[in-house]
Amino acid sequence: MTFQWDLSGKIKTIALAAVIAGGSFSVEAHADAGFKNWISDFYSVAAKSGISRQTYNAVFQGVSSPDPAVIKSANFQPEFKSKVWDYMDNRVTDSAVEMGLELKVKYKRWLDIIEKQYGVDRHILLAIWSMETSYGAALVREGALRNVARSLATLAYQDKRRRKFARSQLIAAMKIVQNGDVSASGLRGSWAGAMGHTQFIPTSYLTWAQDIDGDGRRNIWESVPDALASAANLLKKNGWRTGKTWGYEVTTPAGFSTDRVGTKSRTLSEWQKLGLRRVSGKPFPRPSDKANVKILAGSKGPAFLMLKNFFVLKSYNNADKYALAVGHLADRLRGSGPFVVDWPRGYIPLGEEERKELQERLKVLGFYDGEIDGKIGSGSRGAIKNYQAKVGLAQDGYASKKVLASLRKRT
Repeated sequence: MTFQWDLSGKIKTIALAAVIAGGSFSVEAHADAGFKNWISDFYSVAAKSGISRQTYNAVFQGVSSPDPAVIKSANFQPEFKSKVWDYMDNRVTDSAVEMGLELKVKYKRWLDIIEKQYGVDRHILLAIWSMETSYGAALVREGALRNVARSLATLAYQDKRRRKFARSQLIAAMKIVQNGDVSASGLRGSWAGAMGHTQFIPTSYLTWAQDIDGDGRRNIWESVPDALASAANLLKKNGWRTGKTWGYEVTTPAGFSTDRVGTKSRTLSEWQKLGLRRVSGKPFPRPSDKANVKILAGSKGPAFLMLKNFFVLKSYNNADKYALAVGHLADRLRGSGPFVVDWPRGYIPLGEEERKELQERLKVLGFYDGEIDGKIGSGSRGAIKNYQAKVGLAQDGYASKKVLASLRKRT
């Protein structure tokens, strides 16, 4: 499905309506009695937070059963399950850079305003937009958006670990509707209730969302300027340091180990005395800045000195992989290249177009039925393993040159 923005930076509503009309938000045919009772009982909690019966009924209209896809998604989060190189390969791509550069030009006027007002670098904001919704494409992808009330109620009802989180987010979501920021039918988002271009969970929306385009709504669902300004405000309020980077790729001396030197914060000049150097060979511009060393893939992989802004990025998503991907994609949008030290994959990786080719060839042979997007997730890895088993290759699930060469011989 394709989508467009109008000149104000809003997704044309016909595109979102098409997704809704396509049945992405249908509920199961048979109601769950226990779940319906939970919804009925939860009103007393919502009422204590000021939620009216009218708002409550509107938000839960048509919701009668848990969403099984929510629990499935909750049990697999790539930030914590994927190898760091798989995570980076799927997100810091040539197409993400190309699209980001186009949108950097398209939204220059708004990026100028946002950067001046909040002090957050535009490339960081574009990288977050890419990471969260592929620059908005995920908002109109069939089946990608879910009924936020149903998702959060499902977590509160079925997921003991996330019950407290889900209940607080559900109350916040109802406040958003009651405040008039979005209609009950427009309350759509991810399995965890994250919403809009830059994927704000409801409590984050209430705390940091902005109306920078001046239309009277903090419209992160349709207004790109509002979404980017909201992300900038979140980072600013969490301590973003204007004019400073997120970190540096560095080389380490022979025998360097965090077991020996620890992982506590030191100044860049102190790290330099311990033998760490920028891979570019350039000096650190502010030697007195404090940083922490991060080595995410062992001694054979790249090493980094992370500054304050790296940890501010984690206020958006508390995973090192996420913050690293945002920072690196932002650098690529500025014109920097890949990391100097490659990841220790143990195989020769494929480029983005080659990964798409691999998926296409697996589909031709009947091993893969997912999207041809060049992103190697659990579906692609499972298909690769099944193919490897069929042809007698080691079943590692890697999207490697070796597997693609084998597929080319058979398709």
